[in-house]
Amino acid sequence: MGTNSRAAGALLARASTLHLQTGNLLNWGRLRKKCPSTHSEELRDCIQKTLNEWSSQISPDLVKEFPDVLECTVSHAVEKINPDEREEMKVSAKLFIVGSNSSSSTRNAVDMACSVLGVAQLDSVIIASPPIEDGVNLSLEHLQPYWEELENLVQSKKIVAIGTSDLDKTQLEQLYQWAQVKPNSNQVNLASCCVMPPDLTAFAKQFDIQLLTHNDPKELLSEASFQEALQESIPDIQAHEWVPLWLLRYSVIVKSRGIIKSKGYILQAKRRGS
Repeated sequence: MGTNSRAAGALLARASTLHLQTGNLLNWGRLRKKCPSTHSEELRDCIQKTLNEWSSQISPDLVKEFPDVLECTVSHAVEKINPDEREEMKVSAKLFIVGSNSSSSTRNAVDMACSVLGVAQLDSVIIASPPIEDGVNLSLEHLQPYWEELENLVQSKKIVAIGTSDLDKTQLEQLYQWAQVKPNSNQVNLASCCVMPPDLTAFAKQFDIQLLTHNDPKELLSEASFQEALQESIPDIQAHEWVPLWLLRYSVIVKSRGIIKSKGYILQAKRRGS
Protein backbone atom coordinates (compact mmCIF):
# COMPACT_ATOMS: atom_id res chain seq x y z
CA MET A 1 0.00 0.00 0.00
CA GLY A 2 1.33 3.46 -0.93
CA THR A 3 2.39 6.15 1.50
CA ASN A 4 -0.36 8.43 0.15
CA SER A 5 -3.08 5.93 0.97
CA ARG A 6 -1.68 5.51 4.49
CA ALA A 7 -1.59 9.30 4.95
CA ALA A 8 -5.19 9.62 3.73
CA GLY A 9 -6.22 6.79 6.06
CA ALA A 10 -4.52 8.46 9.02
CA LEU A 11 -6.28 11.77 8.29
CA LEU A 12 -9.69 10.13 7.89
CA ALA A 13 -9.21 8.19 11.13
CA ARG A 14 -8.85 11.47 13.06
CA ALA A 15 -11.23 13.80 11.20
CA SER A 16 -14.93 14.12 11.99
CA THR A 17 -16.15 15.68 8.72
CA LEU A 18 -15.32 15.18 5.05
CA HIS A 19 -16.17 17.76 2.40
CA LEU A 20 -15.72 16.28 -1.06
CA GLN A 21 -16.03 18.40 -4.18
CA THR A 22 -15.26 17.33 -7.71
CA GLY A 23 -14.71 20.78 -9.17
CA ASN A 24 -15.91 21.28 -12.74
CA LEU A 25 -16.20 17.83 -14.32
CA LEU A 26 -15.67 19.44 -17.73
CA ASN A 27 -12.11 20.24 -16.56
CA TRP A 28 -11.31 16.67 -15.58
CA GLY A 29 -9.66 15.71 -18.86
CA ARG A 30 -8.00 12.30 -18.49
CA LEU A 31 -9.86 11.60 -15.22
CA ARG A 32 -13.25 11.61 -16.87
CA LYS A 33 -14.84 8.29 -17.67
CA LYS A 34 -16.06 8.57 -21.24
CA CYS A 35 -19.69 7.47 -20.92
CA PRO A 36 -21.01 6.47 -17.51
CA SER A 37 -24.20 4.51 -18.11
CA THR A 38 -26.12 5.92 -15.13
CA HIS A 39 -26.06 8.91 -12.78
CA SER A 40 -25.17 6.57 -9.90
CA GLU A 41 -22.22 5.16 -11.85
CA GLU A 42 -21.01 8.66 -12.73
CA LEU A 43 -21.28 9.76 -9.11
CA ARG A 44 -19.42 6.75 -7.72
CA ASP A 45 -16.70 7.21 -10.33
CA CYS A 46 -16.45 10.91 -9.35
CA ILE A 47 -16.18 10.11 -5.63
CA GLN A 48 -13.43 7.54 -6.18
CA LYS A 49 -11.39 9.68 -8.55
CA THR A 50 -11.68 12.74 -6.32
CA LEU A 51 -10.46 10.70 -3.34
CA ASN A 52 -7.60 9.25 -5.42
CA GLU A 53 -6.48 12.68 -6.66
CA TRP A 54 -6.73 14.21 -3.19
CA SER A 55 -4.82 11.39 -1.49
CA SER A 56 -2.05 11.58 -4.11
CA GLN A 57 -1.43 15.24 -3.25
CA ILE A 58 -1.53 15.23 0.56
CA SER A 59 1.19 17.48 1.94
CA PRO A 60 3.31 16.45 4.97
CA ASP A 61 2.08 19.61 6.74
CA LEU A 62 -1.56 18.45 6.50
CA VAL A 63 -0.68 15.12 8.11
CA LYS A 64 0.97 16.97 11.02
CA GLU A 65 -2.10 19.15 11.54
CA PHE A 66 -4.74 16.36 11.54
CA PRO A 67 -7.60 18.78 10.70
CA ASP A 68 -11.07 17.99 12.03
CA VAL A 69 -12.64 18.89 8.67
CA LEU A 70 -11.02 17.43 5.55
CA GLU A 71 -11.42 19.33 2.27
CA CYS A 72 -11.11 16.73 -0.46
CA THR A 73 -11.05 18.07 -4.03
CA VAL A 74 -9.57 17.81 -7.51
CA SER A 75 -7.60 21.04 -7.28
CA HIS A 76 -6.98 21.57 -11.00
CA ALA A 77 -10.71 21.26 -11.75
CA VAL A 78 -11.90 23.91 -9.27
CA GLU A 79 -13.46 26.81 -11.17
CA LYS A 80 -15.21 29.83 -9.73
CA ILE A 81 -17.58 31.95 -11.81
CA ASN A 82 -16.10 35.20 -13.09
CA PRO A 83 -18.09 38.01 -11.33
CA ASP A 84 -18.22 39.92 -14.64
CA GLU A 85 -20.03 36.97 -16.25
CA ARG A 86 -22.39 36.15 -13.36
CA GLU A 87 -25.44 37.81 -14.94
CA GLU A 88 -24.99 35.69 -18.07
CA MET A 89 -25.06 32.43 -16.09
CA LYS A 90 -27.86 30.38 -14.56
CA VAL A 91 -26.63 28.46 -11.51
CA SER A 92 -28.90 25.53 -10.62
CA ALA A 93 -28.58 22.80 -8.02
CA LYS A 94 -30.35 19.65 -6.89
CA LEU A 95 -29.96 18.63 -3.28
CA PHE A 96 -30.17 15.01 -2.14
CA ILE A 97 -30.50 14.40 1.60
CA VAL A 98 -28.80 11.05 2.28
CA GLY A 99 -28.07 10.25 5.92
CA SER A 100 -29.08 13.43 7.70
CA ASN A 101 -32.25 14.19 9.60
CA SER A 102 -31.15 17.76 10.22
CA SER A 103 -32.60 20.57 8.14
CA SER A 104 -29.34 22.51 8.69
CA SER A 105 -27.88 20.24 6.00
CA THR A 106 -29.85 22.34 3.50
CA ARG A 107 -28.11 25.55 4.57
CA ASN A 108 -24.70 23.85 4.75
CA ALA A 109 -25.08 22.54 1.21
CA VAL A 110 -26.18 25.88 -0.26
CA ASP A 111 -23.47 27.82 1.61
CA MET A 112 -20.83 25.40 0.36
CA ALA A 113 -22.10 25.54 -3.24
CA CYS A 114 -21.97 29.37 -3.18
CA SER A 115 -18.44 29.25 -1.77
CA VAL A 116 -17.22 26.66 -4.29
CA LEU A 117 -18.64 28.61 -7.25
CA GLY A 118 -17.75 32.05 -5.92
CA VAL A 119 -21.32 33.39 -6.07
CA ALA A 120 -23.59 35.14 -3.57
CA GLN A 121 -26.71 33.18 -4.52
CA LEU A 122 -28.00 30.22 -6.50
CA ASP A 123 -30.70 30.83 -9.10
CA SER A 124 -32.56 27.60 -8.47
CA VAL A 125 -32.45 24.75 -5.94
CA ILE A 126 -34.55 21.60 -6.26
CA ILE A 127 -34.73 19.29 -3.28
CA ALA A 128 -35.10 15.58 -3.89
CA SER A 129 -37.58 13.83 -1.63
CA PRO A 130 -35.87 13.12 1.72
CA PRO A 131 -35.27 9.46 2.61
CA ILE A 132 -38.08 7.71 4.42
CA GLU A 133 -38.55 4.19 5.74
CA ASP A 134 -39.74 1.47 3.37
CA GLY A 135 -43.49 1.22 3.23
CA VAL A 136 -44.00 4.79 4.45
CA ASN A 137 -45.56 7.33 2.07
CA LEU A 138 -43.92 10.73 1.79
CA SER A 139 -45.98 13.29 3.68
CA LEU A 140 -45.89 17.04 4.14
CA GLU A 141 -44.36 16.51 7.59
CA HIS A 142 -41.31 14.86 6.02
CA LEU A 143 -40.72 17.83 3.72
CA GLN A 144 -41.56 20.70 6.07
CA PRO A 145 -38.25 21.09 7.97
CA TYR A 146 -36.21 21.11 4.75
CA TRP A 147 -38.64 23.42 2.97
CA GLU A 148 -38.61 25.89 5.87
CA GLU A 149 -34.82 26.05 5.62
CA LEU A 150 -35.08 26.64 1.85
CA GLU A 151 -37.61 29.43 2.51
CA ASN A 152 -35.15 31.04 4.95
CA LEU A 153 -32.47 30.88 2.25
CA VAL A 154 -34.80 32.54 -0.27
CA GLN A 155 -35.61 35.28 2.26
CA SER A 156 -31.91 35.85 2.95
CA LYS A 157 -31.31 36.03 -0.84
CA LYS A 158 -29.09 32.93 -0.98
CA ILE A 159 -31.52 31.29 -3.46
CA VAL A 160 -33.86 32.85 -6.02
CA ALA A 161 -36.31 29.97 -6.69
CA ILE A 162 -36.98 26.60 -5.03
CA GLY A 163 -38.56 23.44 -6.36
CA THR A 164 -39.44 19.86 -5.56
CA SER A 165 -38.96 16.44 -7.09
CA ASP A 166 -41.28 13.46 -7.54
CA LEU A 167 -44.31 14.93 -5.77
CA ASP A 168 -47.70 13.77 -7.01
CA LYS A 169 -50.61 16.20 -7.31
CA THR A 170 -51.83 15.69 -3.73
CA GLN A 171 -48.35 16.12 -2.21
CA LEU A 172 -47.60 19.18 -4.34
CA GLU A 173 -50.96 20.76 -3.49
CA GLN A 174 -50.41 20.20 0.25
CA LEU A 175 -46.96 21.77 0.08
CA TYR A 176 -48.21 24.68 -2.04
CA GLN A 177 -51.04 25.50 0.35
CA TRP A 178 -48.81 25.32 3.43
CA ALA A 179 -45.63 26.97 2.11
CA GLN A 180 -44.82 30.65 2.46
CA VAL A 181 -42.45 30.53 -0.49
CA LYS A 182 -44.23 28.50 -3.15
CA PRO A 183 -42.46 25.83 -5.23
CA ASN A 184 -41.82 27.16 -8.72
CA SER A 185 -41.04 23.71 -10.20
CA ASN A 186 -41.58 19.99 -9.66
CA GLN A 187 -39.47 17.33 -11.32
CA VAL A 188 -41.15 14.18 -12.58
CA ASN A 189 -39.26 10.95 -13.25
CA LEU A 190 -40.30 9.74 -16.66
CA ALA A 191 -39.03 6.24 -15.86
CA SER A 192 -41.94 5.88 -13.45
CA CYS A 193 -44.53 7.60 -15.64
CA CYS A 194 -44.14 7.93 -19.40
CA VAL A 195 -46.82 10.60 -19.58
CA MET A 196 -47.30 13.48 -17.16
CA PRO A 197 -50.31 12.70 -14.91
CA PRO A 198 -53.22 14.92 -16.08
CA ASP A 199 -54.19 16.01 -12.53
CA LEU A 200 -50.60 17.10 -11.83
CA THR A 201 -50.39 18.92 -15.15
CA ALA A 202 -53.65 20.79 -14.49
CA PHE A 203 -52.62 21.81 -10.97
CA ALA A 204 -49.17 22.96 -12.11
CA LYS A 205 -50.68 25.02 -14.93
CA GLN A 206 -53.22 26.65 -12.61
CA PHE A 207 -50.53 27.77 -10.13
CA ASP A 208 -47.74 28.44 -12.62
CA ILE A 209 -45.49 25.60 -11.43
CA GLN A 210 -43.03 24.39 -14.03
CA LEU A 211 -43.04 20.61 -14.57
CA LEU A 212 -39.60 19.30 -15.43
CA THR A 213 -38.37 15.79 -16.16
CA HIS A 214 -35.41 13.92 -14.68
CA ASN A 215 -33.91 10.43 -14.74
CA ASP A 216 -32.24 10.22 -11.33
CA PRO A 217 -32.69 6.91 -9.53
CA LYS A 218 -34.74 6.87 -6.34
CA GLU A 219 -31.50 6.58 -4.36
CA LEU A 220 -28.63 8.33 -6.13
CA LEU A 221 -26.16 7.69 -3.32
CA SER A 222 -26.64 5.11 -0.58
CA GLU A 223 -24.60 4.83 2.58
CA ALA A 224 -23.29 1.45 1.39
CA SER A 225 -22.20 2.66 -2.07
CA PHE A 226 -20.38 5.65 -0.54
CA GLN A 227 -18.56 3.39 1.91
CA GLU A 228 -17.58 1.00 -0.90
CA ALA A 229 -16.16 3.88 -2.96
CA LEU A 230 -14.26 5.13 0.10
CA GLN A 231 -12.84 1.69 0.89
CA GLU A 232 -11.74 1.04 -2.70
CA SER A 233 -9.97 4.40 -2.97
CA ILE A 234 -8.37 4.34 0.49
CA PRO A 235 -8.13 0.72 1.69
CA ASP A 236 -6.44 1.70 4.96
CA ILE A 237 -9.58 3.06 6.66
CA GLN A 238 -12.69 1.96 8.53
CA ALA A 239 -15.10 2.97 5.76
CA HIS A 240 -18.15 1.79 7.72
CA GLU A 241 -17.55 4.64 10.17
CA TRP A 242 -18.35 7.24 7.49
CA VAL A 243 -21.90 8.32 6.66
CA PRO A 244 -22.78 10.67 3.78
CA LEU A 245 -25.15 13.40 5.02
CA TRP A 246 -26.03 15.16 1.79
CA LEU A 247 -25.06 15.47 -1.84
CA LEU A 248 -25.50 18.51 -4.08
CA ARG A 249 -25.21 18.41 -7.87
CA TYR A 250 -24.80 21.76 -9.59
CA SER A 251 -24.73 23.08 -13.13
CA VAL A 252 -23.79 26.46 -14.56
CA ILE A 253 -25.48 27.24 -17.88
CA VAL A 254 -24.81 30.14 -20.25
CA LYS A 255 -28.31 31.64 -20.50
CA SER A 256 -28.10 33.00 -24.03
CA ARG A 257 -26.75 29.79 -25.58
CA GLY A 258 -28.11 27.07 -23.30
CA ILE A 259 -24.73 25.34 -23.00
CA ILE A 260 -23.26 23.90 -19.82
CA LYS A 261 -20.18 25.80 -18.69
CA SER A 262 -19.63 23.89 -15.46
CA LYS A 263 -21.09 20.96 -13.53
CA GLY A 264 -20.03 18.99 -10.51
CA TYR A 265 -20.85 17.38 -7.18
CA ILE A 266 -20.35 18.48 -3.56
CA LEU A 267 -20.79 16.05 -0.69
CA GLN A 268 -20.57 16.14 3.09
CA ALA A 269 -19.93 13.06 5.21
CA LYS A 270 -19.52 12.58 8.97
CA ARG A 271 -17.63 9.98 10.96
CA ARG A 272 -19.90 8.12 13.35
CA GLY A 273 -19.36 8.93 16.99
CA SER A 274 -17.23 12.00 16.25
